[in-house]
Amino acid sequence: MNYLSSKVKILGTGSYAPEHVLTNEELARRVNTTPEWIFDNLGIHERRIAAPDAWTSDLATSAAERAILSAGIDKNEIDLLIVATATPDRKAPSTACFVQKKLGITNHIPAFDISAVCSGFLYAMTIGSQFIESGMHKTVLVIGADTFSKITDWNRRDCVFFGDGAGAVILRRDDSGNAFFSSSLFADGSGHDSFTVYPSDPYFTMRGKDVYETGTIVLPQAIQSVLAVNQLSTTDITWIVPHQPSIRILKKTAEVLNIPFDRVLTNMDRYANTSGATIPILLDEMTRAKKFKKDDLLVFAAVGSGWTWGAALYRWL
Repeated sequence: MNYLSSKVKILGTGSYAPEHVLTNEELARRVNTTPEWIFDNLGIHERRIAAPDAWTSDLATSAAERAILSAGIDKNEIDLLIVATATPDRKAPSTACFVQKKLGITNHIPAFDISAVCSGFLYAMTIGSQFIESGMHKTVLVIGADTFSKITDWNRRDCVFFGDGAGAVILRRDDSGNAFFSSSLFADGSGHDSFTVYPSDPYFTMRGKDVYETGTIVLPQAIQSVLAVNQLSTTDITWIVPHQPSIRILKKTAEVLNIPFDRVLTNMDRYANTSGATIPILLDEMTRAKKFKKDDLLVFAAVGSGWTWGAALYRWL
């Protein structure tokens, strides 16, 4: 699916990560690995872990509060709330409803979750943008948030991959004629067992080789697809703001696209893979560091369980 909007502006960004830091050294004392292997193969030094009594909605709410402050709006100006998560507080109700309550939004806006795992934020941002383009909503809060620590078996070697966190954006209708957002989204359900949480198992199961092989194929393909739809090339890209699956996947993606790796932004060294939160956390950090300049062309890209994957272009305003 390809989508193009000339009405969408990122008005504000926010992110949140729990205070507790879990290092590679600590994990290496528990499972059969070394700090060096984790960093060399995944690019991770440490990750953040939520407290036992903290839930995905708590992290999402903190990120949303910061995005609202960044946007300079009142919370009740928001007229749609979407949360992308693979680790909801409960099976019902939606995490978005918990966030709505915790934010104190009282105008009865629609609020719902979507599940596309690590591609979730891209899916949610596209959905929010479509609502804006259609004229149905003007100001949309999109959140990517996950607490993978709650579905991780800390006695297995694959516990090193994930961390907890949340990121949020405020999308606002922009009629200046300068806005530009375009996305290409995909899915292939044949990959459903490569990364999954079975009903009988509280923890995720992952086939690491499948993730690497699929990621290094579909990420560059998705980026090439969204560029082609818009008659652009890789030379037009200013920055790639990707999901953070592993440093090896991102380096291979840059190699396939023939893009210098210094144009690929990362923060997995400090947060690991925070699933649906990776892109908005990175986007918020780079925004606050004033990394982006007016008219920079950003590429968002992600691959998640399912398989789901996609890429999006955004012109910085």
